[in-house]
Amino acid sequence: MNDVKKQIIAYGSGRHRTPFLDYIAKSTGKTNPNLCFIPTASGDDKGYCMRFYEACKTLNVTPHILNVWVNSYDDKEPFESTIQRMDAIIVGGGNTLNMLAIWSAQGIDTSLKNAYERGCIMAGGSAGSLCWFNGGTTDSRPAELSIVGGMEFLKYSHCPHYNSEASRRPLYHQNILTGKLSDGYACDDASGIHFINGKVHTAISVTNKDRSYYVHKMDNQIIEEELPQLLLI
Repeated sequence: MNDVKKQIIAYGSGRHRTPFLDYIAKSTGKTNPNLCFIPTASGDDKGYCMRFYEACKTLNVTPHILNVWVNSYDDKEPFESTIQRMDAIIVGGGNTLNMLAIWSAQGIDTSLKNAYERGCIMAGGSAGSLCWFNGGTTDSRPAELSIVGGMEFLKYSHCPHYNSEASRRPLYHQNILTGKLSDGYACDDASGIHFINGKVHTAISVTNKDRSYYVHKMDNQIIEEELPQLLLI
């Protein structure tokens, strides 16, 4: 299985942007890929799910939703079976900490890892991007941003909402400087990064102003390297 291409497409905001979904679909290499939206972090918000379907209407994809607020009387297919049928997974924004706890309790984290290893694309923004990294800051707890660990599909830290929430950028820098977080990647809301086999393949954006960065510590200072990017529109 060494020839399997393991892909993650992480972007800064959990908003459904059709250019990102189109890029994800094309990256599968399939003519009509199965795209599955997982809205766990928002409590399976119905409006969020409807916006996913709307964003997919103009694309050559088959959209699916994986809800976790279910019961065995109505929902007969195991989570593992649904995930294993997909060509790409898109995880929504919301409460990262709660999402990861539910996934762990339901075994969804293991199913996602298995799918990733076989070549299913993992994608998403906000909570849906943070979860793939080894850690970052989250608003999942009351009062202030705090650190949360991710599933470590990528061995870097991550900061979403890099340009839209004033406290994110300086706190990310401080956490890397103090060693609370490893070096990592930051994405403005409308930008993202496509990783293949754990390395940056392409930075993407849907605006001229939103960017992605490699943020790391050198000589006790923060170095912020802007990544060359592909404009999708």
